[in-house]
Amino acid sequence: MKKTFKIDADCANCANLMEEAANNTKGVKNATVNFMTLKMIVEFEDGQDYKAVMKNVRERCRKVDDDCEVFL
Repeated sequence: MKKTFKIDADCANCANLMEEAANNTKGVKNATVNFMTLKMIVEFEDGQDYKAVMKNVRERCRKVDDDCEVFL
């Protein structure tokens, strides 16, 4: 399953770090962040509860920078 989420990032480097954080989260098969559109596309592993996985993604992305946010 793939879902698209709106993000808030101040710079392209933060967006890249958010993408890396999402890709290193259990339950995420693949994540791509587009800084120009401020969107994150996440493909989840089969059988995963995407809401629970995205809660973890959000927490990891906030650690990148206080201003980084993923809107669910």
